[in-house]
Amino acid sequence: MDHRQIVLDTETTGIDPKQGHRIIEIGCVELINRRFTGNNFHVYINPERDIEDEAIDVHGITNQFLRNKPKYHQIAKEFLDYIQGAELVIHNAAFDVGFMDMEFHRLRSGYPKTAEVCTILDTLKMARDLHPGQKNNLDALCRRYNIDNGKRTMHGALLDSEILSDVYLAMTGGQVSLNLNNQQNGENNAQRQGEIIRLNSDRAPLKIVVATDDEQQAHHERLELVQSKGGQCLWLAD
Repeated sequence: MDHRQIVLDTETTGIDPKQGHRIIEIGCVELINRRFTGNNFHVYINPERDIEDEAIDVHGITNQFLRNKPKYHQIAKEFLDYIQGAELVIHNAAFDVGFMDMEFHRLRSGYPKTAEVCTILDTLKMARDLHPGQKNNLDALCRRYNIDNGKRTMHGALLDSEILSDVYLAMTGGQVSLNLNNQQNGENNAQRQGEIIRLNSDRAPLKIVVATDDEQQAHHERLELVQSKGGQCLWLAD
């Protein structure tokens, strides 16, 4: 069965949903079997209230910008349908899930809590387990795993989800670039070690080259020659 993960981030009007703060941006990146599908979800939301100045300093999203954007009840079903059944990958999941649960609860129309329709993986907890006593915010993890976050001058839900996707893959083994030309590119290899390569699920299949009968015969004869000289050929059948 395919493993569907949604790397998710939100931006909000403030830090506490219990004080009436709302979600103003949702950004999601879909991974299936650890590969980027391109089936992402991104929306800005009119929170029907003012954004705190401190929050604007973080994400740069203004009240004026959101004035004509859809309200949460207008995107709630599409968003829920998108995440349902997936594993959500979130950095500091309690923050985002707390806001999502609050928004669904406000609708008062039978919407579930997030954990009732999704499993949740907190990459902040994962990072703290892997790197105890160290900084484990997203910027620090990017430096630790050589992830390029040069475009991240301010927080943004979709951009942060894209960056977190790379960080998560790196923390859990990743899709790592391989360069076999070590002698020629040794310095570049050291710089590129651990770099994430995004593999699209619709990429063309790799070409399989099969040895000809003549090539297989020549190979077999070479192995027999090595064995006749006292060598050990594990590839020769008994």
